[in-house]
Amino acid sequence: MEQNLQQATFGAGCFWGVEETFRTLTGVIETAVGYMGGDKINPTYEEVCTDETGHVEVVHLTYDPTKIKYESLLKVFWENHDPTQIDRQGPDTGTQYRSVIFYHTSEQRDLAEQSKQGLDESGKLADRVATQILPAEIFYPAEDYHQKYLMKRGLNVCH
Repeated sequence: MEQNLQQATFGAGCFWGVEETFRTLTGVIETAVGYMGGDKINPTYEEVCTDETGHVEVVHLTYDPTKIKYESLLKVFWENHDPTQIDRQGPDTGTQYRSVIFYHTSEQRDLAEQSKQGLDESGKLADRVATQILPAEIFYPAEDYHQKYLMKRGLNVCH
């Protein structure tokens, strides 16, 4: 990996749509969907769907910070899901669909906390932001058929 590339990981509901949203941004080099934040080593989709592993469906990004800033990724994250929902997004329910930012550096943590606070204080949302901000853990890639799922089907949204 080139030295200037960075990682970012977001959970904002079903990972198919979240991946497609980030995949098309200038400066995002690679996306992968998978699982993070739980107890099970190498979980499968079926295991994560039991709501017993503690994992979140996430999109893991590699991006070029000279072409897109982390703050811009945060803006896209906030604008493309309902961060006030607890353990759900749209029709999908369960802890695997919770809103979460997994930070890879202390700078990402600080920027995520500042942006969350700013959104809460903006008055734009009817409820408080429920998004968790947690240190990144081991990323477990989802099965191949989940990777770039919408792109492979010529779609850009799930619902």
